[in-house]
Amino acid sequence: MVNVMISIVMPAYDASQFIRQAIHSVQEQTLEGWELLVCDDGSSDDTPDIVELIAKDDPRIVLLRAGTNRGPAAARNTAITAARGRYIAFLDSDDLWKPEKLERQIAFMQKHDLAFTFSSYDRVDETGSYIDTHRVERPVTYRDLLKSCVIGCLTAVYDMEKVGKVYMPERVGAEDFGLWLRILKKVDRAVPIPESLAQYRVRTGSVSANKLTAAKYTWSIYRDVEKLGLLRSSYYFAHYAANGVLNTYVKPRLG
Repeated sequence: MVNVMISIVMPAYDASQFIRQAIHSVQEQTLEGWELLVCDDGSSDDTPDIVELIAKDDPRIVLLRAGTNRGPAAARNTAITAARGRYIAFLDSDDLWKPEKLERQIAFMQKHDLAFTFSSYDRVDETGSYIDTHRVERPVTYRDLLKSCVIGCLTAVYDMEKVGKVYMPERVGAEDFGLWLRILKKVDRAVPIPESLAQYRVRTGSVSANKLTAAKYTWSIYRDVEKLGLLRSSYYFAHYAANGVLNTYVKPRLG
């Protein structure tokens, strides 16, 4: 494997409950050539103090302070701006990576000369207990993704040498979806690693857990960010809704 730097983007807001575990999962990576850019988004708790304390013993960890709360998209974009690595990876402050995540994914990207990849991931509850696995098996194009956003933010990696620095639309909700669509306008596909490389923490009251709110944000991406017409938006939203029903109610029953 070519020796490269990976820049890891982590937004943090009042994240003291889980951020130690998230950072520790990065420190346990078998691939050591990384920098972790934690952008504190105006936390009212001791989140920045926790990050500073850990960073004292690990210079690869950098704390960025937003000052005021601007939302996760703006925090991620601040970190992307500061990134020095060739690859940009994403991890939220309450999620976890498995130890070989970066090593396996970067090796996969280099072997197949890929610009944008993602992977399967496990879903866990707030205590870390396993719920199920979100499995991905097929590459997705821009049009595929409009129908169903199968890319988990905690698994996505893109190559800045191939696509440049690409930023999230600065909005609340589905901002990662907006970023993946932007990248897929630059490359023909995002390629998955079927292996589960991360753990997504399902939290009560989160935006992603609220199906109606998530649907509203998805519709807004179609109309306000991608500027799709009403008919095209309705077409893709129908696919989005059908996939949501399938993944929520049908697949769990089939085991």
